Amino acid sequence: MAYKELKKAVALKYDTEKGSAPKVSAKGHGMVAETIIELAREEGIPISEDSDLVSSLVKLDLEDEVPRELYMAVAEILAFAYKKKKKMRK
Repeated sequence: MAYKELKKAVALKYDTEKGSAPKVSAKGHGMVAETIIELAREEGIPISEDSDLVSSLVKLDLEDEVPRELYMAVAEILAFAYKKKKKMRK
């Protein structure tokens, strides 16, 4: 029997005026994950792959803030996203 792990995806939002940490805005496995990724691509939202981070974030509930122990990893992702968006504008 072959086993293929389902794809996972988590979308984060970060509004410095509404909270102190990024929040989970969407998450899912399989087809839901594929839809999240496709919608992000359509909207020009940068996508980064980090299976360990996604595995931790997918356990959170929607609208939960990212826990402190994940701040550094999420900060790296946000920096990546900001740089990529900046390049896309040029």
